[in-house]
Amino acid sequence: MRTHPSLKGPPVIRPPAWLVLTLAAALVTLTPLTPLPAAADGPEQIVNGTFDTGTAPWWSTGNTALEVDGGRLCADVPGGTVNPWDVIVGQDNVALVKDETYEYSFFGIATPGRVAKALIQLPVDPYTQYLSANPELSVSGNDYAYTFTSPVDLPNGQVAFQLGGSATPWRFCVDNVSLKGGAEPDVYQPDTGPRVRVNMVGYLPSGPKNATVVTEETEPVGWTLRRGGATVAHGDTVPRGVDPSSRQNVHSIDFGAVTTPGTGYTLEADGETSRPFDIGANLYEELRADALKFYYTQRSGTPILDALRPGYGRPAGHVGTAPNQGDVAVPCQPGVCDYTLNVKGGWYDAGDHGKYVVNGGISVHQLMSAFERSKTDGTHKDGDLNIPESGNGVPDILDEARWEQEFLLSMQVPDGRPHAGMAHHKIHDAAWTGLPLLPHLDPQRRELHPVSTAATLNLAATAAQASRLFAPYDAAFAARNLAAARKAWAAAKADPARYADPADGVGGGAYNDNDVTDEFYWAAAELYISTGEKEFRDYVLASPHHTGDIWRDRGFDWGNTAQLGRLQLASVPNALPDRARVRRSVLEGADKYLAVQKAHPYGLPYNPPDFDWGSNNLVLNNMVVMAVAHDIGGEAKYRDGVLEGMDYLFGRNALNQSYVTGYGEVASKNQHSRWYAHQLDAALPNPPRGTLSGGPNSSIQDPVAQAKLRGCAPQFCYIDDIESWSTNELTINWNSPLAWISSFLATPAPAGVCTVTYTLHDQWPGGFNTQVTVVNTGKKAINGWALKWSFSGGQEVRSHWSADLSQSGATVTAKNLGWNKTIKPGDSITFGFLGAEAPGPNLRPERFLLNGTLCR
Repeated sequence: MRTHPSLKGPPVIRPPAWLVLTLAAALVTLTPLTPLPAAADGPEQIVNGTFDTGTAPWWSTGNTALEVDGGRLCADVPGGTVNPWDVIVGQDNVALVKDETYEYSFFGIATPGRVAKALIQLPVDPYTQYLSANPELSVSGNDYAYTFTSPVDLPNGQVAFQLGGSATPWRFCVDNVSLKGGAEPDVYQPDTGPRVRVNMVGYLPSGPKNATVVTEETEPVGWTLRRGGATVAHGDTVPRGVDPSSRQNVHSIDFGAVTTPGTGYTLEADGETSRPFDIGANLYEELRADALKFYYTQRSGTPILDALRPGYGRPAGHVGTAPNQGDVAVPCQPGVCDYTLNVKGGWYDAGDHGKYVVNGGISVHQLMSAFERSKTDGTHKDGDLNIPESGNGVPDILDEARWEQEFLLSMQVPDGRPHAGMAHHKIHDAAWTGLPLLPHLDPQRRELHPVSTAATLNLAATAAQASRLFAPYDAAFAARNLAAARKAWAAAKADPARYADPADGVGGGAYNDNDVTDEFYWAAAELYISTGEKEFRDYVLASPHHTGDIWRDRGFDWGNTAQLGRLQLASVPNALPDRARVRRSVLEGADKYLAVQKAHPYGLPYNPPDFDWGSNNLVLNNMVVMAVAHDIGGEAKYRDGVLEGMDYLFGRNALNQSYVTGYGEVASKNQHSRWYAHQLDAALPNPPRGTLSGGPNSSIQDPVAQAKLRGCAPQFCYIDDIESWSTNELTINWNSPLAWISSFLATPAPAGVCTVTYTLHDQWPGGFNTQVTVVNTGKKAINGWALKWSFSGGQEVRSHWSADLSQSGATVTAKNLGWNKTIKPGDSITFGFLGAEAPGPNLRPERFLLNGTLCR
């Protein structure tokens, strides 16, 4: 996830997502113009751009030679290079004048066709780019022209064509290279399509249905909902004034009264017709699977099988097979430690080859949390993600989470070493690499970075969580996680302020965080839920995060994790003395986000004056709070808020596009990645279906965004370009809330036709006696019943009476015996069982499903 434009060294094409930089802002347009416009006024800055006098003063790297062929400068580019800057053709000492707008043009050929990099930049570190373009060169050749405004006075600028990174050789030729001042700056105008903005994927029949119209009108205008040419509904818009997040005058449309399922709906208003959308009941099941399938193709240390992901197969990355130096025996940065660790596996964090414990922590936590909240419902099954582990009797979502959790465990410092029990903060390349670069071709030295308290507490939290969730499937792995969690907790308490260095950002993001009180709270919460022990309970109760207002307007993320602890304590059974207050606080947080959403013309539960890096994941995490509130209280308004939030991600936004690959008529597809790099190499794929883009980011740190988006309104600070790492990155911790929310929307909503009393009558070492009573609170008789619930850990049913009980993992199903199959309105049935205890507390389950309907 981070690359920076460079000539000799790795360009930081993405600094860390934590860092808000102010880079030189260049007004650049990167759109090739055909035919080439007339030359701009001003002196020619390029010497010998027509090559009439040979090749001088042009130069090239030592692995290629320059020649003039047919009046063009040509070079045979060798194959087998890794990074774009491995092969360069350039010219130095090109003068730039601050605030001058330049037109840069050339004629280029590639045989066979290739995507090259055309740069005008600072010739020394940090190699700041003032123009960065990726011309698609063809065999027949094309004219290319770009404009940019120099933000600096620079007497020694550099013009460079970066041509490396190809496995096979090719030939590059260029002619008529020109750089002249006096040009008119081009203004980037995104294609936003029709002014009626809808959720292009669709709406649930029973959920809210809202749209936004961009219009100059200040009074209501009529709207019409159509399907197949027929009018389905009509009404008037509600004027909302100027929306600060888009700087547009907008109206709202509410057509929630329409519940008829169907495809091909369109909405008309103010002379515009929306893109088509559906109304259907199962819109989110497919997204749930796709958002989770994303993780298999992010795996490190294993081949990605094309049979499982057609078009995405690739060899194993970083396993020590040349040119990889591998992750099987990784040394520390010089001076950090004197040992190596086998940290093979885990997920690549984003579009680079780094692996970060604090990003991995929140990501694997949210996958495990998605399973934990819905394990009774059977939402996640063995075989539903089509991964190598499918068919092993364990739900695929847990198998995928285990791939990352094993990596996190491997980052813990072994006994007998300095800082034993703590976790190394990250592992990645010693230097930046360029795009594209498949993981198995990365030749960089891999390094472990120093331990940090934040990473150690992430390990403690996720390992404690894993200990209870894996107990029914692999008791040894569960015990290993609990031991690691305890060791990490003790190590963090002994060294509570060992922070990641903010300057440690070469080759990967620094992910520094100098306040880890929130991580302590989250870890204590998970350890308390899994063990019930006094030490962790007391730490939770004493933490300022336990009673403070933690519901940030900007949402939670890897650096703000107190919310994870609060949500877990509210939603996962535990015996915390003030748990009722904790649960009320989640409702209060959800109400806060609902109020923000209600006030926003685009229905966003997130509305700071400037949008953050990864704003889409912050939107989703605010929706997670609303979803947990719905689980707690059952009120429809919270689920409706989640659904309306999805409208924004799927097209009801200022750009009129979906931010999820493959979902919606117009969707992101060029997210920043070294191996999903179709925009740079036609032989490589785009990101897989179900991949979330980071979304609008007001800070626009990368050169492409700075070139096109300067002065953007928050919602417009986005561009679907692979080089725009600050607005268009993909990451494991951005897909995790997408997976969590789509899992939530794929599970049953409460109907309130039953209540369940689960009474623990007796408990002894190794066993317990339970009675369950089900009351029919509905108006119709229940003829034939099956009740499902889940234990918190590895408890097992051993014998039972008055019902037929079976168990799969932690989930128990109790079925009627025929003679007690009917429950009349107001009546009840009772059954009981003896169970075997497991390590950890044996608490009353809180989620019961009767015949697939959630009881309250």
